[in-house]
Amino acid sequence: MQNAIINITNLRLRTYIGFNQEEREKKQDVVLNIEIHYPADSACINGDVVEHALNYKTITKAVISQVETGHFLLLEKLVADILEICHEHESVTYAKVRVDKPHALRFADSVSLTLDWRKS
Repeated sequence: MQNAIINITNLRLRTYIGFNQEEREKKQDVVLNIEIHYPADSACINGDVVEHALNYKTITKAVISQVETGHFLLLEKLVADILEICHEHESVTYAKVRVDKPHALRFADSVSLTLDWRKS
């Protein structure tokens, strides 16, 4: 089996994230990194049949919509929602999502949280 790994790197979006009053009223920057695994045997053999490949554009559009229209108290909830979108697709065998919240701490570049999921 040929295992394809799709990486979506540094997807920069804005959302409501946090539980402080200011955070609930003003969108903040978040940076997403997503890794998705799926079996690519059919896509590799039948390269001209688009249906055999995982459509990362569809996944990315769903993630963008969820993040930009959502309101999240916790980084854990935001990351879990994104991860769920990634593994909704039947062919996905593994997914990992990391979300960075730049400027969350005064002397740090960002705070991040990572969750992963594996098909059992």
